[in-house]
Amino acid sequence: MPKIVSPQVEFDVLLRQAKQVTPEIFTPDGAGFLNLLEGRWQEPGQPRPFRSPVDGSELGSLPMLNHEAALRAVIFAKQEAATWAATDLDERRAKVQDCLDQLRPQADLIGKLLIWEIGKTYKLGFTDIDRAIDGVQWYVDHIEGMLGQRQPLGLVSNIASWNYPMSVLLHAVLVQVLCGNSVIAKTPTDGGFISLSLAFAVARRCGLPVTLVSGPGGELSDVLVKHEAVDCLSFVGGRYNGRNIADALSEKQKRYMLEMEGVNTYGIWNFSNWPALADQLKKGYDYGKQRCTAYVRFVVERRLFPQFLETYWETVRHLKVGNPTLVDSPDDKLPELAFGPVIHRGQAEELDRLYDDALKTGATPLLQGKLDDSLFLPDQDRAAYRAPRALVNLPRQSELYFKEPFGPIDSIVLVDRVEELVGEMNISNGALVAAVASDDEQWVRRTAKEVRAFKVGINQLRSRGDREEVFGGLGESWKGAFVGGSLLVEAVTQGNELTLRGNFEDHILMPEKV
Repeated sequence: MPKIVSPQVEFDVLLRQAKQVTPEIFTPDGAGFLNLLEGRWQEPGQPRPFRSPVDGSELGSLPMLNHEAALRAVIFAKQEAATWAATDLDERRAKVQDCLDQLRPQADLIGKLLIWEIGKTYKLGFTDIDRAIDGVQWYVDHIEGMLGQRQPLGLVSNIASWNYPMSVLLHAVLVQVLCGNSVIAKTPTDGGFISLSLAFAVARRCGLPVTLVSGPGGELSDVLVKHEAVDCLSFVGGRYNGRNIADALSEKQKRYMLEMEGVNTYGIWNFSNWPALADQLKKGYDYGKQRCTAYVRFVVERRLFPQFLETYWETVRHLKVGNPTLVDSPDDKLPELAFGPVIHRGQAEELDRLYDDALKTGATPLLQGKLDDSLFLPDQDRAAYRAPRALVNLPRQSELYFKEPFGPIDSIVLVDRVEELVGEMNISNGALVAAVASDDEQWVRRTAKEVRAFKVGINQLRSRGDREEVFGGLGESWKGAFVGGSLLVEAVTQGNELTLRGNFEDHILMPEKV
């Protein structure tokens, strides 16, 4: 029987379901999408066609706003802040709880939309929305103790990358609202706008002061970042944009949390538990390493390279990469893929460029994976798909040496001394996570303290985390207040302490308002 897109995830079916659940996000003719501003869905903006990374098909058009419309959105959102801040915590909590209760029945639809919008696998699409709902539920259940006498900041602006629209962006927005702030968020231009629109429509119905706009960064940055009505900025994205935002905020007295990428590294020294490493290597390829906490650089003691190579080769070459909507018959389950496409054709071509540059500068190819025809529809567009690749002996003049590829390319660096291992793990001036593996527990814990990453795993991977655990970054991977657990509440509220816990530039470290 010929391969087909599963009827369970066929996009036209999902779109019809979205129109039934949240008709307000669509234009009156049902052909386009709207922005949520001034308390209602309006403004189709300048439609910009959006294509799925899965097969290149057009899913609709982003309703891109101009500066003037975005300014209206910010001013109205700021006006909502005072009334919402004066709302009793019990009422705020009840409305956020109502939102969660209404989102739960839509988790299946949202998870499937994420397959088409950003190329998540079937499993990871559901994980993203489930983590968002479960995470916010934890804050709803514990907010009273964390909030205490702290007061909201006002209007919080959110700009986030496309890779985790629910568990990062929606999660942050609902916690910010729970704390008494009004919120404006920008949909990621590279994907997630349909699923986010559905979720924000539910939130607005529940009486939450949320605004959602789409538009080009250059057109909207002045109002979403620098406008005086914005009291706090939460940003997740690349270092280039993050640095520009940090510069723009250097003279502004406003709160900020800027999460940026670093080269997350895994160091291996005096180690023998290769089956455990194999499990971590497999897990580390979730979503094709399109994560801010993906491990893309392995620093290995030279004498261990044969065992590392055998483990790496046998694990990574068997990973399945393919179309996440594909089944052989309507009764089959979707295949267990390691990952599907990268976010779009342009990112796939950028990965090719980085890889080719590394080869030209002298790196040695270690693995060049190939795509399996059986995991794709016949003649489908594969422009955004790339199998895993790995390099060893990456020269310092290679661009990839200091850069996170944000995709399925690993680099392996061989070292002879512990000092080299630490130095090679610290090449990106700060990172979000790292890991050190060794049979010598005393040594590994001592060495982990020398690694410039916010979280360092001991013989295990570390992830972003939330709830009880603090999250942040060192050096250029993070600027501003740290988040996670009570610190996520503190980041968007004000109290009596003099400083916030975070990674601030000395000249812009701000005391809290009293």
